[in-house]
Amino acid sequence: MTEPLLFRGEAGTVTLTAAALTRLVAHAVSEVDGARLRRPKRGVEVRHDGGRAAVELELSGRFGASLHEVARAVQERVAEALAQTTGLEVERVDVEIAEVA
Repeated sequence: MTEPLLFRGEAGTVTLTAAALTRLVAHAVSEVDGARLRRPKRGVEVRHDGGRAAVELELSGRFGASLHEVARAVQERVAEALAQTTGLEVERVDVEIAEVA
């Protein structure tokens, strides 16, 4: 289960909720042609600790697309979006293609 991400500083705390992290991943996936999150609310898990993150997600791939290339593009886009937005070092993005539509 995705936990909120907390940033603590002198001015206070900033919290990125689990829903916000999930939406960030969903948006990144939507930018990859041929990919769609299969179950956006349950098919995404972002684990983070000590400035590092790992992501697991379920995809629906478009019939006729090179699913391997789609999955690689999703891995790259999700890692880039998460790192740029949160400052976390993304160690891995595990993609399961659970459906072809």
